[in-house]
Amino acid sequence: MLKEIMTDLTVVSILTVINSFLMVYFVIPRIRWVIKSRKLLDKPNERSSHASSTPSMAGVAFFLTLIMTLFFIQNFDTEDVGLNIIAASTLVFMVGLKDDLVVSTPTAKLTMETITILFLLFSSCFHVSTLHGFLGIHGIPLILSYIAITLLLLTIINAFNLIDGIDGLASIVAMIIFSIYALIFFVTGFSFYFLLCLSFIGILLAYLYYNFSAKEKIFMGDTGSLLIGFFIGLCTLKFLAMDAEEFSHFSFSPENKLVVIGAILCVPLFDLFRVIFVRLYHHKSLMYPDRNHAHHILIDSGLSHFKATMLMGLFNYLLVILIIWLSSKYNSYIMTLIMGFLFILFTALFHILKKRLPQKPLKQSNHFKLK
Repeated sequence: MLKEIMTDLTVVSILTVINSFLMVYFVIPRIRWVIKSRKLLDKPNERSSHASSTPSMAGVAFFLTLIMTLFFIQNFDTEDVGLNIIAASTLVFMVGLKDDLVVSTPTAKLTMETITILFLLFSSCFHVSTLHGFLGIHGIPLILSYIAITLLLLTIINAFNLIDGIDGLASIVAMIIFSIYALIFFVTGFSFYFLLCLSFIGILLAYLYYNFSAKEKIFMGDTGSLLIGFFIGLCTLKFLAMDAEEFSHFSFSPENKLVVIGAILCVPLFDLFRVIFVRLYHHKSLMYPDRNHAHHILIDSGLSHFKATMLMGLFNYLLVILIIWLSSKYNSYIMTLIMGFLFILFTALFHILKKRLPQKPLKQSNHFKLK
């Protein structure tokens, strides 16, 4: 009886969301108590968007919930990647925990993140051997594929980590991304990844309650943002590794899947590349701390955290709808130009908003975090 229940996708889907929500909801208060009693609060600095010391490391609850989820959905793990995911996510969690307690150097973080990605590449189900004609590219050598995948996932993980700067933004954007991937995996029959996405939606719903709370506020910290960024990267990699015939469920051509990924991840990726461009343009180090991220500019322009978060989330959803619709009509060459044009518009808009703000000098931080 129990075995039949745990192999029923509908039942397990409902239980996954409920279990993930409840675990995070009840574990986070215990984490807050430990952090406050040990005085491990996140102290605001010149670039912070909060004014008082606040508990962090809600990602500990995320990690515990994830391990429980992987146990309950193991019947749907037809590709036997559960152990790879546990090993990789444990390492990501350790990196984030260490960074929350004692700030890590970028080199140390990138090295450990690269190792976590290798755990995924040990599984053949994550191998990408073709781009299906994207910009005329079809088959690609395995070594080149490994290098490109590693660079892509490093970009995704750290781009997501960098948008965790105001209340709710990282959570809302992640929920949007996971909901889109959940739909994709459900339609294509990849139930294991569908359930993983549902679990993170449940996790983030519970976390949002505390993140927006005035009395019980907590931040996810790098323990949370790196873990979520890693799983967004995992879903992206699985989407890239899909065979051409699996795209028959969608209106867009397989050659446009990189463009679709760019739309799904538009908020973290657009913001990352815009900040890099601005810092290079002003001849500043990429590690130079500033308040030039999109969310900083929005709240410095007078928007509340909630309004800025909702605006960025709406932008994400609308761009995904637009790009998927256009991808069903145009080839990858035209779609790449369209994405480039949209990025230029995004950069120009925030450049105008930034110029209207009063310029305040920013003290150099004692540590090196690209935020």
